Amino acid sequence: MKKLMDFDGLFDEKLARYMRENAGKYTEKQWESVIGKLYRQFGDIYVASAGNTPIGYYREMSNAELIDSLSRHIEEGVPVSDFLCREIESRGCPEELVALLSSENEQLLTFAVNLAGGNPAAFDAYFDILRTSGNEDVKEAVCEQLKAGADFAKERALAMFGSGSERELMLEILSRVKERDERVFELLMREFRTGEELPMHASYLAEYGDDRALPALLEVIDRDDVNFLEYQELKYAIEKLGGEYTRPRDFSDDPYYREIMEQSSLPPAEQEN
Repeated sequence: MKKLMDFDGLFDEKLARYMRENAGKYTEKQWESVIGKLYRQFGDIYVASAGNTPIGYYREMSNAELIDSLSRHIEEGVPVSDFLCREIESRGCPEELVALLSSENEQLLTFAVNLAGGNPAAFDAYFDILRTSGNEDVKEAVCEQLKAGADFAKERALAMFGSGSERELMLEILSRVKERDERVFELLMREFRTGEELPMHASYLAEYGDDRALPALLEVIDRDDVNFLEYQELKYAIEKLGGEYTRPRDFSDDPYYREIMEQSSLPPAEQEN
């Protein structure tokens, strides 16, 4: 078993020395670019304590060793370097990484989700996380990955919606499906027509991109009971689908409209507070 290497700590030591030697040479913005370049170069520099370069150190490891190293870094509080993450990502989505998606350590779980990314090999585990996790940040990260691979996630998302679990998240994922599917379109339309969460459900139709939704969107936006926030989202959806809504509307008595106008008229410092 290879020892844990704090490559980021070693780089920070070298960087501190370099910054002292080059004080005043770069602006703050220039330093950002310089530091990134130095870090990339560091990956190919031989480190005696590792017996290899940072990139080479991880490249020599098997999949199991890489994932074990990641777990130990988290458990022992040693910073996880980009060199380790990049090597894991370059391997695709090995079984060892998928196994981490059932971890109860939320930090390790977050790393696993980010490293597995949109690889369909992780999708079964992702849906298990959505069903069982109480961590909204983790669920949001999983949802982002499933949206990126929505066509591969479609059948599972339809089934999970049908079971009544995480219905809004399932709609969000299904709205990103690229291959046309009547089941998806009809579901998004049905949920929009319920009138609940109108802005959100209108945004799903906009994301799905089927202009057959235009008549329903135009009918709803023309209702006098639509508030300003709903109006804005509906108008955006209509325009994204290639439509147009031009009837003048007066929202001067709408509380949402007044609040937005009041906020926009405040001096910048007050708006931030």
